[in-house]
Amino acid sequence: MPSLRNPDAEPQLFVTKSTQETEDVGAGLSRHLVPGNVVILQGELGSGKTTFARGLCRGLAIEDDVSSPTFTLVNEYSGRIPVYHFDFYRLASPDEVWTLGCEEYFQGDGICVIEWPERASEHLPEHRIEIRFRSKFDQGQPDEREVVIQRI
Repeated sequence: MPSLRNPDAEPQLFVTKSTQETEDVGAGLSRHLVPGNVVILQGELGSGKTTFARGLCRGLAIEDDVSSPTFTLVNEYSGRIPVYHFDFYRLASPDEVWTLGCEEYFQGDGICVIEWPERASEHLPEHRIEIRFRSKFDQGQPDEREVVIQRI
């Protein structure tokens, strides 16, 4: 697996061929993160967003079981840096982001990781790291995906 360069550079493309490789890319990104970073994960269902988040958390010495907060909307994890893992899939409206108190998380002491950010895109911080996932399931490669990392 190629190593992650500084995420301030141009977009970086990774092609992963297993769950472990996707987690490893997430762990690699974690070395470049600081409190206050917002990382958004974009991609279709099953494209590797939660797997990537699991690796990112592992890289931050989080030992909890990392799962998608689909029904709770946010999971909080303690590690070297706190991680606040959001899943906006079930938001009733984009304004619900404020009802959840997300602004405090976005400006807080941890790292925010957001799945399904397009459900509240107008409320996301301007400066963020965007990760786009594209699975190759439809091409007969069930474990392969493209992961593009870019700082906005």
